[in-house]
Amino acid sequence: MSTRRICLVLCVSALLAGNACMSRSQAQQPVLPAVGSGALTPEQTSWLVHGERHQKDGWLYLHIEGAARQRGFQHGYLLAKEIRESLRITKAVWEYQSGMDWQWLVGKSSEIFKKNVDPEILDEIRGITEGLTAAGAPATLEEMVAYNAYIELSGYWWPQEKKAMDVHSPDTRKESCSSFIATGNMTRDGGIVLGHNTMSSYVVADSYVILDIVPDKGYRILMQTSPGWVHSGTDFFITSAGLVGSETTIGDFNGFDEKGDPEFARMRRATQDASTIDDWCAIMKKGNNGGYANAWLLGDVKTNEIARLELGLQHTGFERTKNGYYVGSNVAETIPILRLETEQHETDIRQSGVARRVRWRELMKQYEGKITADLAKLFEADHYDSYLHKDGFGWRALCAHGECDSLDLALPFEPGGTIDAKVVDTEMAKSMTFAARWGSACGKPFDAGEFLRLHPQFEWLKDLLQSRASFPWTQFRAGEH
Repeated sequence: MSTRRICLVLCVSALLAGNACMSRSQAQQPVLPAVGSGALTPEQTSWLVHGERHQKDGWLYLHIEGAARQRGFQHGYLLAKEIRESLRITKAVWEYQSGMDWQWLVGKSSEIFKKNVDPEILDEIRGITEGLTAAGAPATLEEMVAYNAYIELSGYWWPQEKKAMDVHSPDTRKESCSSFIATGNMTRDGGIVLGHNTMSSYVVADSYVILDIVPDKGYRILMQTSPGWVHSGTDFFITSAGLVGSETTIGDFNGFDEKGDPEFARMRRATQDASTIDDWCAIMKKGNNGGYANAWLLGDVKTNEIARLELGLQHTGFERTKNGYYVGSNVAETIPILRLETEQHETDIRQSGVARRVRWRELMKQYEGKITADLAKLFEADHYDSYLHKDGFGWRALCAHGECDSLDLALPFEPGGTIDAKVVDTEMAKSMTFAARWGSACGKPFDAGEFLRLHPQFEWLKDLLQSRASFPWTQFRAGEH
């Protein structure tokens, strides 16, 4: 038995005895959750031998492996405290913003999604619920399906449902990211460079998990995610098939098919099963429900080919190249999607997505033939506002700071913006490694208490909004401990 596995067996035993146990790689952080665990069966104890968690520079790294129920149990048990907190915040935000009860949404989710979730993915979610229960933080299978489908439910199904119910509450801002992928004549060494940062509300910005999955069938996955999710959500991933990928949401998108397969299950299935870009896209398109409609930036480090898949509900765009780049900033590049499935004005540079689209193209032109992973880090921390033609802290920059933006068209001083940054190149991907920075891409911290003092209109966030410290760039590798 390996040293790591011996340590975990001892940790399980110590936890059951009521003692604290620290990880070998970072002794100040507990390996197992302090949630009031009950007794484990011998089978469950044997499953936990294969899981591990440790914290590093604001991130929480989680390794799980095995069959679906086994790796799900590892996930639920080892991250029980974090999942419980994320569920608490998700429930509170949903009920405040929609006016509807969380259990009502769980019931609707079960009607729409549960029957359409891939059986293996559903079994993994079931394992998570079993792990949560064993750790003293029980949740139902139906609740965890709704939690995994929350982006689709709140941002795509609910806007349509509101119209049918004759409800006129405003829609919330959808997650909106910035990303680029370049290869061939665009990069210094001719290989792939991929950069991505997530733009989100600071309230639900819990995508601090680096999840390393070794399934019993399919390819290994190293991806960013949130506690308790079987998919990425922020959608930055590397696989042992040599695929890398990210996405940016298609802005102002309209469309959702309740009869389709949930996006979260298709994304996970594609990432686990696909050996090529074509395979990945085919899996994503099959059963498409229009939920979480994205522009996917994909690369194959075996060939240094890159591609962009824009997946609407009725229309699809696809491009590929071995010399060039693709960018994503929430503006659809496929004209039928832009005109027929969105309400977006792609030339209104006052809008964040349009301004960031312009900035991406400027940076790609300026650094053609020179792009590296280090430059990608600088791109993601860029504060230039293409509308005002100057640097500033606002929603229109690649490194966005909504809490500082008094001129935002949607909601001035909204506590949200760029919450992370990640980069990977061909050589890093071949060893299943990427660099990441938790918190603002530029390192600017956020003080929740001071923010709420200055902006009392957001007092409903008092028990939900958390401060965000400044962390350095760090590297993660599949299998680290």
